[in-house]
Amino acid sequence: MTQTTTERPAGRASGAVVPVLAFAGIVVAVMQTLLVPVIKDLPQLLDTAPSDATWVLTSTLLSGAVATPIMGRLGDLYGKRRMLITSLAVMVVGALVSAFTSDLLLMIAGRTLQGFAMGAIPLGIGLMRDMLPREKLGSAMALMSSSIGVGGGLALPAAALVAQHTDWHALFYGAAGLGVLAIALTLLVVPESQTRAEGSFDLPGALGLSTGLVLFLLPITKGSDWGWTSGTTLGLFAAAAVVLVLWGVMELHVKAPLVDLRTTARPAVLFTNLASIMVGVSFYVVSLVLPQLLQLPKSTGYGLGQSMVVAGLLVAPLGLTMMFTAPVYARLSAKYGPKVTLILGLLIIAIGYGAGLGLMSAPWQSLVISVLLGAGIGLAYSSLPALIVGAVPASETGAANGLNTLMRSIGTSVSSAVIGMVLANTADNVGGVEIPTMHGFRLSFLIATGAVAVGLLLALFLPGRRPAAHPQLRASSEEDANLERAEAVLRGFRGRVLAADGSPVARAKVTLIDRRGRQAGATLSAEDGAYVLTVPAGGSYVVAARAQGHGPLASSATHTGDDRPVDLDLSLPGETVSA
Repeated sequence: MTQTTTERPAGRASGAVVPVLAFAGIVVAVMQTLLVPVIKDLPQLLDTAPSDATWVLTSTLLSGAVATPIMGRLGDLYGKRRMLITSLAVMVVGALVSAFTSDLLLMIAGRTLQGFAMGAIPLGIGLMRDMLPREKLGSAMALMSSSIGVGGGLALPAAALVAQHTDWHALFYGAAGLGVLAIALTLLVVPESQTRAEGSFDLPGALGLSTGLVLFLLPITKGSDWGWTSGTTLGLFAAAAVVLVLWGVMELHVKAPLVDLRTTARPAVLFTNLASIMVGVSFYVVSLVLPQLLQLPKSTGYGLGQSMVVAGLLVAPLGLTMMFTAPVYARLSAKYGPKVTLILGLLIIAIGYGAGLGLMSAPWQSLVISVLLGAGIGLAYSSLPALIVGAVPASETGAANGLNTLMRSIGTSVSSAVIGMVLANTADNVGGVEIPTMHGFRLSFLIATGAVAVGLLLALFLPGRRPAAHPQLRASSEEDANLERAEAVLRGFRGRVLAADGSPVARAKVTLIDRRGRQAGATLSAEDGAYVLTVPAGGSYVVAARAQGHGPLASSATHTGDDRPVDLDLSLPGETVSA
């Protein structure tokens, strides 16, 4: 059965919850681009070979990919706030380890711990779903999802400034300080979610998925060094395929799997995750190309000759635009739905890269590209959690969004490998130094445009908008939410939660339980007591309600599985119960 906690009820969530969770997401995302300004100097700084120095970046990527779905599932089971704080604490420890060393192995260990914090982003999205009123949820999740790009974009100029004027270890001291601040604010402001998944943690599933991801991502990130047709690269890809297939078979037979593959196979979830890979590919291309183009000397004939700091500032609007896109997304999604906003975002990205093919001759043109791509990527990233949350039960929010964040990470990994290979193969050798060419930059933009085209095709296969399935994901005001509920046509249950005297009960926890005793969905009643719950399939269910100051109530009902709603009002007993 679903476990609950009353340590800090979600109903007491303050208005500061959203900015605090978004700040935590930005802090976590900073880890991904923290060392970009000093990448070329890492072999000298760590007194190692260039091929070994790349492990400082690869280790963060691998640990982030592994931690994201695992922390999402742990959050569903044991508390999302608790796991969020754990992720941030591990990141702080990793930053301090890196700050005190120039030894390669210790640096890799510290960077591995820093990557562990990537699980904080899906946990933050899950917390928002559990505690925020429906009229605020869309824009809040959009901001949290975009924090990946916001943190990465803002970290570039800040890290460049620090690296250019102080010892590079100061980057890690700063990261640790931001992590401590995020933990303190989370403890002070963010309440723990009361929503819990049933079952226990699937340790074999976690080990299997972790092994498969490492075997898959390792040759992607190191393939350029090892050779794409080498025995090591091909062998690791083959091993990854075997492990992931066996893992999938095992997960289908586990009662409480780490990843519910049946839910993942639903069109809304499957095509959203596949489109997420393409968005991740397109996002990382601009991060790899523009800083190099801006910093190449003018003597090359196409380089823009800017300093490290100026180059970072010209790319920073990518992240800033993503942040300011969140409220725009909320309005668009409220009117048209997240599928349409995802398609619109992908179209803007395509326009940005298309325009970028001819806008590479002046620094101000990089600014235009950054703003265009930031708007498109912001809309696309903002749409993804709404599409996922609208397709999975509340008890699986953390794990499902963790998997979606993983898909984006795989996209950025593929992008890094492919664009790195393209730039290397098209580079000119000048005095023994490989210099990227304009042909390589333009080819990279074409690859990004191709990835966006694939993403658009996948987005078209997403199910159409269901106006009432999850109005809280689209409504930008309580008036909009009431209108959508009034027009609702829903495959599931709907009704009102009422007190014994017939008055509406707001923010009552309403839970849908299937015939196996598993939670199949959950929501909070609105101010007028209204609730809606979708059903995954026809059958017998128990709809249970509980609210502060009222006794619990559970009513049995049957749904045939068609697109007609079953009206079921719940009248709570009037006696007071302990919190």
